[in-house]
Amino acid sequence: MTERALPFGRVTVFLMDVDGVLTGGGIYLGSQEMEFKRFHVHDGMGITLLRVAGLRVGILTGRTSEAVTLRSKELGIDMVYQGSSNKLKGYAYLKERYGFEDGEVLYVGDDVQDIPILKRVAIPVSVRDGDDEVKRYAAYVTKRRAGDGAVREIANWFLKSRGDYRQVVEKLLKQWEEEITS
Repeated sequence: MTERALPFGRVTVFLMDVDGVLTGGGIYLGSQEMEFKRFHVHDGMGITLLRVAGLRVGILTGRTSEAVTLRSKELGIDMVYQGSSNKLKGYAYLKERYGFEDGEVLYVGDDVQDIPILKRVAIPVSVRDGDDEVKRYAAYVTKRRAGDGAVREIANWFLKSRGDYRQVVEKLLKQWEEEITS
C-alpha cells in the first residue's frame, strides 16, 4: 500500500476476522461438531480499550462457531457476522444493519477473502502471518502473530496514533475504581 495519511480520527468501527487474526488460525474439531479456539487475553484487553475509547468492535468470520459467540459475549461485542465465505456480503450486511460507512472502519484481515474489504476501508490492517497478497493492501502489519496479542498491538497502535491511549487507560482504571466504591 502506498504511504498516505491515515484518518485515525474518523474511525468509529474496529472490525476483524477471527481465524488467523483473533486466533492463530488453527481449528480444533472434536466429536459432535465441537470446535475449539484459543484466544489471547491481551487481545481481549485491547478490545476492551477500544470499546472504552468509544469504538464499535465487530467480528466478521466465514466460519460459524459457538466459541466465537461465547468470546464475543464475554467482550461485549454485539456486532458479529458468522458463516459466509463471501466476506463482502457479510460486510455489506454489517454496514446496513449498524449504519456505518467505509471511511469509518479499521479492518483486520489475514487472507484473500479479506482483500475486498481491505480495499474499501479507511484503515486496512494485516497480521504478521497474513498472506503476502493481503499485506500489499495493509496500512499496518503487526509485529505480533495472530492469536498471540496481534489485536492488542493494533489497538495500542491505533489509540496511540490517535493520541488518546493514555486517557483511555486512565478512563478504564477510573471505571474499575468506581465499581469498587459504588
